[in-house]
Amino acid sequence: MSFRPLHDRILVRRVESQEKTKGGIIIPDTAKEKPSEGEVIAVGTGTRNEAGQNQALDVKAGDRILFGKWSGTEIKIDGEDLLIMKESDVLGIIGAQAAQKIAA
Repeated sequence: MSFRPLHDRILVRRVESQEKTKGGIIIPDTAKEKPSEGEVIAVGTGTRNEAGQNQALDVKAGDRILFGKWSGTEIKIDGEDLLIMKESDVLGIIGAQAAQKIAA
């Protein structure tokens, strides 16, 4: 893929939700909500602060994130549905990578 987001934008692939509930009930496609969890594919270079220095983003490619239900803009690249959103739309990072960032 030859796409690079600009500034504080990130490219996200939605993580598909499970097709069954914990009780074993199969959820039809028409009743499913779009997942608000995804994997970061690419990140921009960051924003400029008041001093004119580049400030890197907190998320990086490979992070699993949570984002708001209506966040981002849906696009299609190479036949794949992806989202472009600002880093400020990200609610949090999921998993071991988040624990490592908190400890640092």
